[in-house]
Amino acid sequence: MSRTTVVVVGGGYGGAAVAKALDADTDVVLVEPKDAFVHAAGTLRALVRPDWAENVFFPYDRLLTRGRVVRDRVTSVDPAGVTLSDGTRIDADHLVLATGSDYAYPAKTDTDTTAEALARLRAAHDELAGAGRALITGAGPVGLELAGEIKAVWPDKEVVVVDPAPELLPGFDPALREDLHAQLADIGVELRLGTALAEDPPADPARAKTFTVPTTHGDPVTADIWFRCHGVRTNGDYLADGRLTGRTATGRVPVTERLTVQGHEHVYALGDLTDVPEAKMAGYAMQHAAVVAENILAQARGEQPTAVYRPSPVPSVLLPLGPERGVGQFPSEDAPGEPALLSAQAVAAYKGADLFVGRFEELFGRKGGLPGDTP
Repeated sequence: MSRTTVVVVGGGYGGAAVAKALDADTDVVLVEPKDAFVHAAGTLRALVRPDWAENVFFPYDRLLTRGRVVRDRVTSVDPAGVTLSDGTRIDADHLVLATGSDYAYPAKTDTDTTAEALARLRAAHDELAGAGRALITGAGPVGLELAGEIKAVWPDKEVVVVDPAPELLPGFDPALREDLHAQLADIGVELRLGTALAEDPPADPARAKTFTVPTTHGDPVTADIWFRCHGVRTNGDYLADGRLTGRTATGRVPVTERLTVQGHEHVYALGDLTDVPEAKMAGYAMQHAAVVAENILAQARGEQPTAVYRPSPVPSVLLPLGPERGVGQFPSEDAPGEPALLSAQAVAAYKGADLFVGRFEELFGRKGGLPGDTP
């Protein structure tokens, strides 16, 4: 197989997976500004258990055997390569855009260095530990998972979740929602659905300060700390110059069923950046990565790429409420097009117990921790 150069922009779930899959047979350059992969599925537990927090950081130094990781930020992309923040140019035969999205802290960290991220998590933990009542705005999977993690560590701490939506997890099986309500009630999480804060609290998120704020339905909320768990922003500003592609109104990149960027047979996009009509989840990004890697390897062999990605008509979710509880739904293997529900015990065994940390230890060839630590 002739060597081909692949530049992967972004080292998150999909980017790291596709770089790893291509490493043996192509010359991979992974461009990523962070000094370590951040396992975002574990950051909420890292907030409540700072002794566990290092498990969610995986340095990139053992991800690739032949390829290389460039710690920088891409500022522009064109069909032949990328330009970095310092003006450096990297040409490529294939490009993979995998820059994902930003989300409110602490679900996603807001710094490029592991040491700073850990310090901020520990500081936020101390603020939360001293608060008697926590407010979470947003009753999606992130907000509910944070509520469950808080209750698992501090069962007596009051937690209230506010969301303007009238129901939890719309589009999922009613039995799953019923189970979710029951488990939240059992651990003492107060839900206020169909309402929203009329104004932001007079304190930054993750900072302790007692406050009372009105809601759109008139019932005020009092708490000692709050966390914002809503609002996703796609990371695609480096495409703003239009040298490669346009974006949708929501900032996403139009792709074909083979996950090529429309109009470019050698440029791919995956994960949250794409306009694929499905929830933006790490698991889907890694499925995208498998399709992209298969197609690039075919092209490197001089063959036609044939792998396609089709989103499932049945939405999936694994929503742990701490290490021992949670709800889950997958497409049924026995009844195509129908959902299969998971028990709390199954969710705990599959995800809740270690939040998939073991999988990423294998992917990155080491345990999590500070960059430079001995494996």
